[in-house]
Amino acid sequence: MRSNRPVEFPDDFWIPIPLDTDNVTSLSPYLVPQDHLGSPGIFYSLSAFMFFLFVTGTGINTLTIACTAQYKKLRSHLNYILVNLAVANLLVSSVGSFTCFYCFAFKYMVLGPLGCKIEGFTATVGGMVSLWSLAVIAFERWLVICKPLGNFVFRPNHAVGCCALTWVFALAAAVPPLVGWSRYIPEGMQCSCGPDWYTVNNKFNNESYVMFLFGFCFAIPFSTIVFCYSQLLFTLKSAAKAQAESASTQKAEREVTRMVVVMVLGFLVCWMPYASFALWVVNNRGQPFDLRLATIPSCLSKASTVYNPVIYILLNKQFCSCLKKMLGMSSSDDDESSAASSATEVSKVGPA
Repeated sequence: MRSNRPVEFPDDFWIPIPLDTDNVTSLSPYLVPQDHLGSPGIFYSLSAFMFFLFVTGTGINTLTIACTAQYKKLRSHLNYILVNLAVANLLVSSVGSFTCFYCFAFKYMVLGPLGCKIEGFTATVGGMVSLWSLAVIAFERWLVICKPLGNFVFRPNHAVGCCALTWVFALAAAVPPLVGWSRYIPEGMQCSCGPDWYTVNNKFNNESYVMFLFGFCFAIPFSTIVFCYSQLLFTLKSAAKAQAESASTQKAEREVTRMVVVMVLGFLVCWMPYASFALWVVNNRGQPFDLRLATIPSCLSKASTVYNPVIYILLNKQFCSCLKKMLGMSSSDDDESSAASSATEVSKVGPA
């Protein structure tokens, strides 16, 4: 019976190989198809899935950005943050998903170590911006609705500053593997790349980097989201009693709140598997696991480039109305006026 053991290549990659294989470089994910990890059908299916994410994610996020640029009414502080999310999604779909589509078609990281670093870096940057953008949205909803700072007004320049901060945080997470703190290596089926959380390597300090990612890039934004939305729910419940006569205001707030709550659920679907799997590997060194399972978190994170914009376009009347008009699917100005009127009511609910 053939068993597996991990073999680490300090500067390039890490793969599981059979014990009776002498020439380990013959299984390099940069040189040969990784047929030992799955059937051709699995690779081609994942390639088709990544192609769908590339086409759909690139298209829908490009339309979102173009729609915001075309219609001034969409340039509100909340929509600025949503566009920031769209830009991050576009980066992941156009580079990360396309690279994975191409490599899954060949069944190995055909673009080599440099392509691996580029894909891993862009996917990490885009993913972290997306993650922190969801935290910023929650923070904005808390400031606007719960009014913890009294009469403070969250303006577009504040939104732009918060968006810039998400990129600073993302670069703080994505740059270290390029300069020696961890590294980008093939993961899962060896056709996509990410930070090295598989191996124990004193040279790259992988474990400390994984803990940094979990604490700074998952626990903090997740705690922010939980705190802000728990406060938001209490405030909205009180406002429902105090302003029962203002049906339009409550309806508008419910619509926006429902949108961001659903996006938080998307956040959990996207990042909880990644965080959980990485922590399990770090805390269970030496325990065997199927590398194919590591492909699932990567696919879920890249799929967010499609379901996040679908969520905020379908649940945002302004975006939906303007997008339909831009695509020539709607000629009714009444719908736009209704959406704009509803949007003006948003964020007026506050403590009595």
